[in-house]
Amino acid sequence: MRFTMIGATATAVAVLASPITSTPAPTPATVPAVPAASVVSKPAKAASVHGEARISYIESIHDDIRFTIHAEQTPFTRPIPPTAPEGLPTDARGTLKFSHSRGEVTGWAEATVDCLVTSGRTATLTAVVTKSNVEEPGARLGISVQQGGKGKPDRLGFSWGVVNVDPENVDENGQLVRPQAGSCMAPAPFTTVIKGGYKVVHAEITKSPTQPEPAPHHS
Repeated sequence: MRFTMIGATATAVAVLASPITSTPAPTPATVPAVPAASVVSKPAKAASVHGEARISYIESIHDDIRFTIHAEQTPFTRPIPPTAPEGLPTDARGTLKFSHSRGEVTGWAEATVDCLVTSGRTATLTAVVTKSNVEEPGARLGISVQQGGKGKPDRLGFSWGVVNVDPENVDENGQLVRPQAGSCMAPAPFTTVIKGGYKVVHAEITKSPTQPEPAPHHS
């Protein structure tokens, strides 16, 4: 895949307390016991990022460039035998779409999310291209998102354009060929969102399943 510009296009919690009264607190004997069976634990929160936005990219400052992202972490759902037969804690599902318009020309791609990792307001994900007029099906694209705060705009980065360059990787004409991004690999979010935005939900990575103990050996 030839190294090009983006898309290869032409290039409080508020606590509501009851009023304080003089009524004495119930003694332990008057506090009804809660049956263990009635205690329901909440499901673990899943890391995710959702939203759509137009960005400003320094190399194509007047172009209309947009990214739509809907991704959710689904740990251990993509087996990688024999190294990771259960899959990885960063396995994910969802969709990525982008378009880059310059004049009458538009490059676009649709991709399936395969990896997502978060930290605070930042998310990094990768997606594998399924349909596009500028990317090859099967190519993995890396995206980073930073949700703005305190009046600051959201930001986004992508694994092509001014990053992910291997000087030794060239085609027969000496032109740089862009290396494929590994799962969850993306640069820092180096562009600025100028319209729209993203919501990042952070969750810690799930511990890998414990490997089964080997069966005892009988001599």
